[in-house]
Amino acid sequence: MRGLPQKATGRLVSRQLPARLQADLLGRLAITLRAGIDLRKAWASEVKRMPARWRSHLSLGTRSLDNGEMLSDALAHTGLFPPLVVGMVAVGDQTGKDVETLKELSRVINHRVETTSRLRSSLILPAVQFVLALAVVGLLILISGMIELERGKSLDFIGLGLVGMSGLKMYGVLLFSLFVVLVCVSRSVLSGWRSHGFIRGFITRLPLIGPAARDGEAAAWSQAASLAAGAGLDAGRLVALGGSVAPGLAIDPHWVNERLVSGDTLAEALHAAHRFPPELVEGLAVGEESGTVSEVLGRLSEQFADNSRKGFEAAAKAAGGGVWLFVAGLVILVIFRVFSVYVGMIKDAASQI
Repeated sequence: MRGLPQKATGRLVSRQLPARLQADLLGRLAITLRAGIDLRKAWASEVKRMPARWRSHLSLGTRSLDNGEMLSDALAHTGLFPPLVVGMVAVGDQTGKDVETLKELSRVINHRVETTSRLRSSLILPAVQFVLALAVVGLLILISGMIELERGKSLDFIGLGLVGMSGLKMYGVLLFSLFVVLVCVSRSVLSGWRSHGFIRGFITRLPLIGPAARDGEAAAWSQAASLAAGAGLDAGRLVALGGSVAPGLAIDPHWVNERLVSGDTLAEALHAAHRFPPELVEGLAVGEESGTVSEVLGRLSEQFADNSRKGFEAAAKAAGGGVWLFVAGLVILVIFRVFSVYVGMIKDAASQI
């Protein structure tokens, strides 16, 4: 498979066309090409359909096609498409199955968008609950500055010394600092997950989140491998495409080819890599025996994706419950703080009698 042009590869990481627009563009290209419309004319029509912010990048693909390059080269030059899309379109260009490849890619991307949308919807409520809990804390800090006890001392609801407007400002600074730390930690976690280091081992042991993350990664790999198998790619290029969308499951294609030359099946090679879930390896073995690798991997991808979605939804519900426990604990804390203050005032008054 041809490599991506250097000037395109760098942009793939930073900015991509939204998945829904990718699916629509590829699907319409499949229809127009099947109808016999010239590729350059079909692409020019698609560029006009796109929102204005993407047209300048897509016009780079127009220049590629005008220079006689293939559709995969045009996609690569825009810098707006992920490696899987560019790689599979390149396979379609080389095998003459461009229409079938574009149609299948559109279906796969649409399915991924729908799954991601359902997952995000399940995370909205816990996120709103968490924001409201933080807002309640800020409100208590502000109100505490308005309540004065004897000797001008303010009532500290939270017990952290944050009272009034000054305390609220400090609270905002703390939240911003925690947000920055969270972003940095998230990037480290993502890097550690892909590198199979300590962080990956820790995440996989977390209840709900660990299995969901593994299933999501396996779903992405199986989906890419299914497309590659359906296009007739060899094992080395199949695992290369799978690794491009699931870096945590990336293995050396040359090592895989060496295992196959020595007499192993692809399933046995993946098993020897000690990175792939048993369900994927066992399903692949069945597909190799029956000659239905693409179909089996496609079904496995859907199963893994469904399991991943359910796992993250369960984690979101658990997080929502944790937020409510936090709010309940905060209410109890405030009650005890107010009660202790008034008890202290009553004791002080009784001692003066």
